[in-house]
Amino acid sequence: MTFRQELSSWISPSSVPLSQPPSINSPAPSIPGKLDLPRKDRKPAVIAFLRHCGCPFAEKTFLSLRATAQQHPSIFFIAVSHSDRAATDHWLDALSGPNAVEVIVDEGREIYAKWGLGTSSWSHVLSPGSLLNVWKLGRGEGIWNRPTESGSRWQSAGSWAVDGEGAVRWGGVSERADEIPDFGRAVAALEEAQNSG
Repeated sequence: MTFRQELSSWISPSSVPLSQPPSINSPAPSIPGKLDLPRKDRKPAVIAFLRHCGCPFAEKTFLSLRATAQQHPSIFFIAVSHSDRAATDHWLDALSGPNAVEVIVDEGREIYAKWGLGTSSWSHVLSPGSLLNVWKLGRGEGIWNRPTESGSRWQSAGSWAVDGEGAVRWGGVSERADEIPDFGRAVAALEEAQNSG
């Protein structure tokens, strides 16, 4: 990691055409060859779009996603990173690997855009609450900022759960940078949809 890489993470990335974020019960966006939904095996999926690799909230989100994946092998878990492949792999190595999570690298942010995830505002990234929670996460769980080798601090995040037929059952765009998704609720929503079907 160089000073230039760290500095570039504060530069707003180029704009990409955004779709509307999918709502509950709507069809999940599918990007052939990159994120195909519904899956051919008809397994439900939980998808987490991460902030940049190095962000403590991205790390907490990924660790939570990975822990949930280990407990629910009947569900497919996906993390999407907009940092480049080398930076993403380096970050994953520092976290002891993806394990049961499939990690998709979307450096061009095409998949992010299809799911309605663009750049965020100053108040989203640098709100007093978010900055306080960086400190709390570090003190409480030992998760601090890591070097940012690639990616933008302005990229918004979000998480969704998609059933085997490709319908969204849970999730949305993160309202703040420090929002950590409750993947237990994602699993519960998929189980409820399966039982009601």
